[in-house]
Formats: sequence, C-alpha cells, structure tokens
Amino acid sequence: MTDGTGLKNRGHTHADVDERREAVEQYSGASLERIAKYCFKAEDAEHNIENMIGATQVPLGFAGPVRISGEYANGDFIVPLATTEGALVASISRGMSVINDSGGARTKVFGDYMTRAPVLRVRDLEHACQVIEWIDAHEDEIKAAVSGTTSHGRLARIEKFPTGRNLYLRFSFETGDAMGMNMATIASEAACKVIEEATDAVMVSVSGNMCSDKKPAAINMIEGRGKTVVAETLIPRETVEKRLHTSAELVVETNIRKNFIGSSMAGTLGANAHAANMVAAFYIATGQDPAQVVGGSMTLTDCEDVDGDLYISVRMPAVELGTVGGGTSLPCQAEALSIMGCKGSGKARKLAEILAATVLAGELSTLAAQAAGQLGKAHAELGRGKK
Repeated sequence: MTDGTGLKNRGHTHADVDERREAVEQYSGASLERIAKYCFKAEDAEHNIENMIGATQVPLGFAGPVRISGEYANGDFIVPLATTEGALVASISRGMSVINDSGGARTKVFGDYMTRAPVLRVRDLEHACQVIEWIDAHEDEIKAAVSGTTSHGRLARIEKFPTGRNLYLRFSFETGDAMGMNMATIASEAACKVIEEATDAVMVSVSGNMCSDKKPAAINMIEGRGKTVVAETLIPRETVEKRLHTSAELVVETNIRKNFIGSSMAGTLGANAHAANMVAAFYIATGQDPAQVVGGSMTLTDCEDVDGDLYISVRMPAVELGTVGGGTSLPCQAEALSIMGCKGSGKARKLAEILAATVLAGELSTLAAQAAGQLGKAHAELGRGKK
C-alpha cells in the first residue's frame, strides 16, 4: 500500500473494485462492508468514476403525482427524489397535491444552450479587434470545425468580450438530449484551434469562467445556461386557506420580505426559498452532475395576490441536465428516469419541465409553511429522529 499500487485505477470489474476496497480497508483500518454491496455491474460505472471501491446509497423516495401542462411534459408524473433531508419529500408532495387541486402547473422552456467560454491571449486592443473581425467573417469555418467533433451538437452563437490582453469567447451550443458540458468543451477546443491558426491569438484555457460552469453567475441568470424554464400555477383562495392554512396576502408578503428583500440584503444571485433542495434531490436521483445544482440556486420565485387567489411562478435560468450521457445510463438512475418517461433521446426538455414543476411545488409548500408559522413544526415531526 505504501506505493499506492492498490489504489490505482487498473480495472473496472467487480474483482478490481474488491481489490481496491480491500486495500483501502487495510490502509485505513475501516470496515467497508456496506459500501461493498451494490446492485449494478462495476463495469457500468467505468466512465463515471475512477478508483471505484463500491457505492454509497442515498434514500430514494417519490413525490406526486403532479399534473403538468407544458410544451414537452403533459400529464401526471411521479417524481423520484434522492435525499437525506427528512420532510423534504413530504413538503414537495404537499405542494404537488395543492397544485393538482388548482388545475396543475403550466411549464415552458424558453432557451436551451450549453455554454463554454475560452479565454484567448491577444497582444493588445488592436489585435483583439482583428481577432473579432476574423471570427465574424469566418463563422461558417468555425462551425465546420465544431461539426467535426459531434453529430448531435451545433454552434448557435459566439459572444465576444475583450478586456486588456484577453479575449473571452462565449460559445453557445445546442446539445440535443445530453447535458452537453463535455461536448461543448471538445467543440470549443476545436473552434479555438482554427482561430489560433488564423489569428495568432493563444487559447490560455478552454474555460475562462465566463461560461460560467458550476458557479453562480449573473451572466447565466440573464442569458441562461442549459435550459431556461418557467413554471406557474394559480391557487384559489379557498385552497390556500383550507390546504395551506394561510392566505395569498401572507404568502406574498413572506416572499417579498424573505426572497426579494432578504436575498438583496444578502447579495444572493436568485431569490427563492430553497430551490436548490429540490434540484439536488432530483439530480442525484436521475444521474445528473450534482455540482450543477448551483444553477438551480439562481431560481427566481414570484408570488402575487390575484383577488385573493395566489399566483406563484418559478423562473429557472440555468437547468443543466440531460437524459443521455453522464450518469443517466447507470442502472438505478436510468430506472428513475423511466418513472417519468424520460429515459433516452427526445426527453431532455420534458425532464426540465418536470423539474420546474417540482421546484414550484417545493417553493409553494415551504413559503406557505413559513407564512403560517408551521415550518419548524413540520421539521420537528418529520426531520428529527426520535429515540
């Protein structure tokens, strides 16, 4: 073990995994009996992890069904959610039930582009302008280079941001049903190679952080990254009072003082109660990249009192998910996707609309619980272990 050979990523079979795990047990002195037990072939995770020693299981529950009238998702959907936070699934289910009693949620995808923003080193401002002019005049050549790297992706636009001796290029790609981050990275490298050869600019990094990937960023809130999705519903006054034990007026006040003013005071990007909670549970269940939860945290939750009825909507500017590629093909995650009819090609936008409706339900339930002063009680009853 001292030379690390027992930890090397030398194979992907069960035997290889067992050998590595035994080496870790010997090195650490820990017993990994439960980590050793998993229900899929080790080879299935070959492209998802290195130095595999087993699997960590996260409890999986379901919320719903929730009724959705969307551009891509239409019908009643049971939503799988993986979490260790007690009360979360119950809260989402309550929100979904109230939404159903009010006629369902309406959803729509407004944008669908994955971005990658390389940073190029240029000599000076004049050189930056020359590079920009060349790009504008040779966009077809750049698109051809991108097409050579993928049969599913397409370069939609290139935004240019010069500053000092730097030129940032924000590429926006259509990526089909894949989340598309790897696709965008490979395509951006190919595009920059063409630009370098023609202009003498030098790509310093394929990601110059203006993408912006896995970091909260105003550019993603404004322009979107991945899928930009909106979900809404109108809850009648009687339903608000009987099912949520509050009023539209109080929910609206809570949303303004908490989500709008409080978030502004804190300087957050996004204004919501806990959108990342729903996104994390949804992403872990369906094989998405958990780090992309940061995009979900930038959700904007809006509430209005409409003659005593409660209008509530969520705008999610950066829903970065897919139904092919990544962890979506792992057996458990593929089964979770199949629950919603979202396994495989042609389903990514449908999945994004189901996520938006799920976030809407969680926001509705939590805001109503806070407006009614019931949040602490719910967590005490459902989220705390009692001996």
